[in-house]
Parts: sequence; C-alpha cells; structure tokens
Amino acid sequence: MIRTGISLLALLAATPALAEDADEIVVTALGIAQPTDEVGQAVTVIDEKTIETRQNVSVVDLLMTTPGVRFNRTGSLGNVTSVSLRGAETTQTLVLIDGVKVNDPSGIGDQYDFGNLLVGNIRRIEVLRGSNSIAYGSQAIGGVVNIMTGIPGEGFGGKASVDYGYADTLNAKADVSGASGILSGGVGVAYFRTDGISAVAPDFGGSEKDGYENITGNARLKIAFTDDVSLDLRGYYIHGDLDYDSFFGAPTDSPDAARSSQYIGYAGLNFALFDGKLTNRAAVTWYQQDRDYYFLRGNAPDFGYSGTNLRFEYESVYQPIDEVKLLLGYEHERPDYEFFGFGSRESHRANIDSVYALAIVKPVEGLSMTAGVRQDDHSQFGGATTFGANANYTPNGGATNFRMSYGEGFKAPSLYQLYDTFSGNPNLKPERSKSYDIGIDQNLGSDRAVLSVTGFWRDTRDQLNYDNTTFTYGNLDRTRAKGVETTLTLRPVDALTFTAAYSYVDARDRSPGSATRGERLLRRAANAVSTSVDYVWSFGLSTGATVTMVSDSVDLDPVTRNRIQIDGYAVADIRASFPITDNLEIYGRIDNLFDQEYATAYGYGTYGRSAYGGVRVRF
Repeated sequence: MIRTGISLLALLAATPALAEDADEIVVTALGIAQPTDEVGQAVTVIDEKTIETRQNVSVVDLLMTTPGVRFNRTGSLGNVTSVSLRGAETTQTLVLIDGVKVNDPSGIGDQYDFGNLLVGNIRRIEVLRGSNSIAYGSQAIGGVVNIMTGIPGEGFGGKASVDYGYADTLNAKADVSGASGILSGGVGVAYFRTDGISAVAPDFGGSEKDGYENITGNARLKIAFTDDVSLDLRGYYIHGDLDYDSFFGAPTDSPDAARSSQYIGYAGLNFALFDGKLTNRAAVTWYQQDRDYYFLRGNAPDFGYSGTNLRFEYESVYQPIDEVKLLLGYEHERPDYEFFGFGSRESHRANIDSVYALAIVKPVEGLSMTAGVRQDDHSQFGGATTFGANANYTPNGGATNFRMSYGEGFKAPSLYQLYDTFSGNPNLKPERSKSYDIGIDQNLGSDRAVLSVTGFWRDTRDQLNYDNTTFTYGNLDRTRAKGVETTLTLRPVDALTFTAAYSYVDARDRSPGSATRGERLLRRAANAVSTSVDYVWSFGLSTGATVTMVSDSVDLDPVTRNRIQIDGYAVADIRASFPITDNLEIYGRIDNLFDQEYATAYGYGTYGRSAYGGVRVRF
C-alpha cells in the first residue's frame, strides 16, 4: 500500500507551476481545429516529441501518465487492455484512429481493446475527459481518446528504428512521407514480436510464457485540387497473434490462442465556399474487427466474432464573423455484429441517424462560449437527445485560463447486449450521464511553468449490467464519479523538462438496493501520480525517468465472485538516447527498474524488470 507516497507526490504536484500554450491547436473537443483558449473542456495532448522520448511500446503506457486515466491489462502485452476515463466504465471510452471511430461493434459493450494498439508510427494523442456526446454521439460518457498518425510536411523524409530486449522482444518500425504539388502523403509499417510472460500471475502458478506478434500498417494521401477543395484518404491496419491463458474459473496456464485483425478506412472530401467562411466535410469511414479464438493452436477456430461499422459523416462550419462560428452535422452509422461457435451462428445489425448543432461565440475579448444539442435515432430503442455547453475565459491574454463545462453523454446498448441468444434484451435503453467540471490553467511566465487544476463530477443512470437473476442484460446501475486532476510542467532551462500529473477519482456504485451501494467501482484506483523528468546534456546525451504510483483498487475473485483488494504499486522506468550523427541515434530503456511485483487485474501477471536497446535513423 502506498497511500503516504501518493499524498506526498500529490502535494508536490500541486505547488505553483505552469499553463498550457494558448496557441496550441487541438481537434478533439469538437472534431475541428481549435486553439486551446477556445476550449472549455479538459484536453491533454501527448505530442510527437514526448512519444519519441518516452520509448513506450504500448499506447496505454503513454495514456497512464495522463490525469484521470485508469487502465487494466489481463496479462502480457497483447492481452485485453481496457482504459477508463474519470472512473467511467471502460465501455464508455470513445476511441478514434485517424478520425475513424474504432469501438468494436462485436464486443460485449462496444469496448475498444487497447491490447493490440501499439505506438508504432503514431505521432499525436489527444485525451478529452468528460462526457461529450454532442460531437461524438454514443460512447463518449467518460471521454475521448484520439489517436493520430503524422501529417506529411513539405519535401520528403522518413525515419526508422529497431530495438531488441527482454523476452526475445523485437520492435521495428519505419515510415516515409512527403509532398509534391497537389499531392501529399505517407506510409508506415511496424512489426513487434515477443516471447512475453505468463498471462497468469506467478502467485497463481503461471509459468508458461504467452507470446505475441503484431503487424501494423498506416497510409494517408491528400489531394489538394484547389485551395478550397481537397480529398483525404487514410487507412490503418492492425493484426495481432496472441497466446493467452483462459480464465474460466481459477487462473491457470492454458494453450489458448487468439488472432485478430482490424481494418480502418477514411475517405473525406473537404470544400470551402464564400471565401472560406463556409467549410464542409463529407466523409465515409469503415471499421472492421475480426477475432478468432482457439483452444489449441493449429486447429480451426473454436469460436469468433466479427464487427463492422460503416459511417457517413457530413459537417458544415460557418463563420460569418471572427467572433461567431456555427457547426451543423449529420451522421449515419450502421454497426454489424456476427458470432460463430459452440454450434451456433448469429448476425445482427442496427442503424443510427444523428443530427447536431453547435455554436462558438466570443462576446467579449478573452471569453469563448460553446453550446450545442444532438439528436440520435436508434433503430431499436428510438431517440436520445443530449445537450452540452462550456466556456473558457482569459483575463490576461492566455496567461490564465478559467474553464468550465457541462456535458451530457449517452451510450447505446451494444448489439451483443440487445440480441445475444442467451443474454440479450431488446428492451434496453441507452445509458445516460451528466458531467460537470471547472478548472484553471496558469502560465507563470514564458511557458517555463504551467499548472492546470480541474475538478469534476459525473452522474450516470440506466447503466447496463448483467442481471444474475434473469441472466440477461438490464438497465440496472447508477454510478457517480467525482474528483480532482492536476498537471504540472516545469522547464526552468531549455535542457530540462519536468512533468507531473495527479488525479483523485472517487467512482462509486449508487444503484438503489444494490448490495455494493456506496462501494468503489472495480479496477478504479482512487489515487494515481505520474512524474517524468528528462534532461539533454551539453554533449548530446538525453536521459530521463518516469515514476508511476497507483493506490489500492478492488476486483472480483474469478472463482468466488467476492470483492478483493489489489494492492497499490509504484513503478520506475529510466531511458537514455545519444545521437551518433545528425541522422543516427542509439537509445535504450529499463522498464520497472526495481522489479516491482504488482497487478492491474486480479490474478493476471505483469512485466518485471526488463531492458531494451536500439537504433533510430532519420532521412
């Protein structure tokens, strides 16, 4: 247990510090490019420099240093990995990859599994915390994770890297991009393999290593026919091949295996009218995930799932004057779910039509206000209307920003929850939430010190859960989450960067008559702190470290189904890189430096001390 350590670090993280760059542009708040001083919601950006410096392999390892984020992984890399924002259910996190919604329609709750999402050639991640269904519709009750690959610049260039280390782990990636005339584009590929560790924790008898292989590809092409008309084409592919341990009953090593493939596509036409005052985007997106499971590798799959989601999106942004911006949008979505195995096969489909309207108004200097409404019509349960509003005020040109927001969220029942032969319930209603937050960003001079503090509160009703009396899904639960998020960035000199993030998340069951009413929700630690420091020495060497501390959480024993405590933990990682030439660099890291034994999910293993080294080239 590490409550004392967390309290001390939280106190340090709350000392006076510095605010986000008001000139930074984010796209996740409303789905359009906005300066941060126009956004009243809490958005964290993980930029390209940070991604490269940290040397992380999994996207979740980057997200865990963001305030308000909790995650759990069921064993070795590649196993099911879930992300919760501000204590919401992991099924209530909306995920975008290069503008495409990738929540899996074949999952029990449309949850996106981060297990196969490796860093690869990802260049930027934005995390929006708080309910935001106006811009994104279903799923965004906890918030939005927006994953982006690189946007090609002028000329041609590329980079490649390869590293090797613990458990015969090989990690290689390369990408090239460029622009010429009306064309710009890029392509990248990444390969990862490892012998891994046992998905079952050693304390539960796990000894057999569960290996993993991942192949990821990405591509994009933009054709700028004129200054006002362009075509965007994007694609992303992920294939994972995993050995895992089955958890039907007591944890035990097993020969189970799984293969999954994700196909992501985007085609969008952008065109502007009236001297750029009216911009339009019409797009078609496609997401498909196929998952096959094997009780014994080498045989035909014993069961499997396939989920697809075809979407049409149209959005219009009209800016008659600098102080007013109006957004109108329409979306059509068709999720499709298929299952085979255990002597049965089934397929189900739904249609969702949505319209939304937003207004951004700047009535006085330094004040930006946003409000909107959205109507979603689902072919099964009917309509859902959501509202949202936020404001950002700076009295001193961006040195201080006051933020506040109110957001409503909803989540449509998944096709599995609606139509599964054994547990489905076609009478389900959507989950609904109301979210409030208020915050301040303070810049204490030339971006050398930036402090951000946010308080939040969210109530969720009609939350879906499995009813153990009827053996079907029902709108059974009510939950409440409240807390505080703090981030601090210090750059006392150009060579030194210090960042810290602390969040307190009090997420509890508020369901009337529930045996666990008032208890903390599962796998959501109350306290989490992350601190990172990086220094570039005068002779070129870069060194850095990240320490993450997470307090106790609660899980269920897989056999007795009783609540059980998972002890908190502290993990330290160190890293270094050194440029041999302008285009050649060597790098390395040690994860879990002190070989801490810990768990993020009861009974599942985590990596001990592990070291890796590699080389990176740019051209």
